Amino acid sequence: MKLDILAFGVHPDDIELGCAGTLLAAIAEGKKVGIVDLTRGELGTRGTPDTRKAEAAAAAAIMGIDVRENLGMADGFFQNDEKHQRMVIEVIRKYKPEIILANAPEDRHPDHGRSAKLVADAAFLSGLRKIETFSNGTAQEAWRPKYVFHYIQDRFIQPSFVVDISAYMDQKIKAVLAYTTQFNSPGTDEPQTYISSPQFLETVKARAMMLGKRIGVQFAEGYITEKIIGINSFDAIIQQTT
Repeated sequence: MKLDILAFGVHPDDIELGCAGTLLAAIAEGKKVGIVDLTRGELGTRGTPDTRKAEAAAAAAIMGIDVRENLGMADGFFQNDEKHQRMVIEVIRKYKPEIILANAPEDRHPDHGRSAKLVADAAFLSGLRKIETFSNGTAQEAWRPKYVFHYIQDRFIQPSFVVDISAYMDQKIKAVLAYTTQFNSPGTDEPQTYISSPQFLETVKARAMMLGKRIGVQFAEGYITEKIIGINSFDAIIQQTT
């Protein structure tokens, strides 16, 4: 299946927190969208790899994602090296996305920045035909996406652009709450964490409101890009306002 957008998250729930609204908006436009989780989140304080797997599947169903895979890298210990780059290259060549979404290049969790660089490097290398990869014994064709965009996560980064997700904010939060072991789950014996309090979800909404305010909408998600986005007409960026 060729995808329009392939979103990478180093941990299950990164996508839901960082760019679910954007993916929901793209799906509503008829685009094919997939998710690749790099790790099983096995070092997370709450839950287990099995519960995270079930939660990720539930969140994908809520969003209507076409495909979701987990590469099974070691949470906390994967590296941006040839072994891991080839794993990412293989999945990029498998789905041939036009756009890749990846973790923030610098964030509270060190896995996020390391993942951002890994995915960005692999996206470039995926376009080099002399790098050979195989799927089910068949050689894969070289493929380089047109853009790699990094979604903003815990720490604020000045966005290169923002995406209006006002119509999809409620559904985004439903997808986040599919991770019942991680977010706002009272009555559990699991220890409290940075993300498990009700206040954390309020900060997610507040960030979306703050980014939305910058373009005059209710909610938005922010992205940074190293590659400059070009236009051939001002009509491409003119928005109607009331």
